[in-house]
Amino acid sequence: THIEFSEAIAEREVKESKFDKPLRAGPPPISHASHKSYEKAVDIIKKGKNVIVLAGNGVIRGNASGSLIKFCEKNNISVSNTFMAKGAMPARNDLFVATIGLQKKDFALCGFDRADVVITVGYDFAEYAPNFWNADNNKVIVHIDSMAAEVDQFYTPEVELIGDIKTTLDELAEMTGFKKSFDYIEKLKEIHRAEYRIHKDSMSFPIKPQKILYDLRHCLADDDIVISDVGMHKIWTARVYPAYKPNTVLISNGFASMGIALPGALAAKLAHPDRKVVAVCGDGGFLMNSQELETARRYGLNFVVLIFNDSKYGMIEWKQINYYGGESFAMDFRNPDFIKYAESLGCVGMKVEKTEDLIPTLKKALETPNVVVVDVPVDYTENFELTSRLGKLVC
Repeated sequence: THIEFSEAIAEREVKESKFDKPLRAGPPPISHASHKSYEKAVDIIKKGKNVIVLAGNGVIRGNASGSLIKFCEKNNISVSNTFMAKGAMPARNDLFVATIGLQKKDFALCGFDRADVVITVGYDFAEYAPNFWNADNNKVIVHIDSMAAEVDQFYTPEVELIGDIKTTLDELAEMTGFKKSFDYIEKLKEIHRAEYRIHKDSMSFPIKPQKILYDLRHCLADDDIVISDVGMHKIWTARVYPAYKPNTVLISNGFASMGIALPGALAAKLAHPDRKVVAVCGDGGFLMNSQELETARRYGLNFVVLIFNDSKYGMIEWKQINYYGGESFAMDFRNPDFIKYAESLGCVGMKVEKTEDLIPTLKKALETPNVVVVDVPVDYTENFELTSRLGKLVC
């Protein structure tokens, strides 16, 4: 809550009185789904032939990841998560399918095409609009959240379980145990694993975005934190970077503000000084908030800023060409010397000159007691390879 006073009010003296002490907060309202709602949800899950869970950021906000895992394992139901819910279902879990969020027809949506029941848990429209995964409006939807559903023509739940998400999942797990089977989903899991590994051994330079993220994942522990800025690297981070715990991969969605990663990393390091923190930025997004290097240095923090450097607005170029065809317009720009720029603000700069130096550079940066800017030239021809693959889907 933000309360703003006019200057004339704010400058006044406050007289002492018996009312000076703040009011005590009362207990939070008790919210629990009705027995009838539980019964209906259980019946839908039992009868569903191809059931899938769509996990949103509410799972993480509600500390309900463990309960989601328990419910899904009890029923053998696979999970796709939104960009903002990475880690809600650990990527190592056999029930994890993939992250969804592309407006194009990504492979993970092939599973939603074949699903007859979708259980949304802590899901918000801002994360990924329902018209992308329920375009034919033919899914039976079970809505699990702390708030009532926001309804439109593509999202009309058959039943809503409104209450504490963790409690709801725990109770639903006790009432179910159907061991569902959705054979087609196994195909999609293999595609996802292949996407992650596709360029792991590539030594081409500039470096493939998948290779950068594959190597970064192998330099970090499960509970270290990656914060993605907004740009083409955000799509690659969402699609191929595995998250093993909640709140370890943070991606801005909705308004999706460029420039979020650097101040976000600063805040993450203040909150978790014992963890490694990496801000993954494009060169465009980094330059929108790069002055915060000085703030981080002044606070004596140490984290890594990993710049995917292509000297252009890569995502906007991708969209221009995909939507309008032909050449892109006004996307190229010249960058400063990021090494000298970092050093001018009291930080450390490192540049990756060849692909085999990527892991040693990342490891050195992560162990350096300072803010370290790592400049990595990226090969974004992969963006258009992705477009081609999305057009030749298994579904």
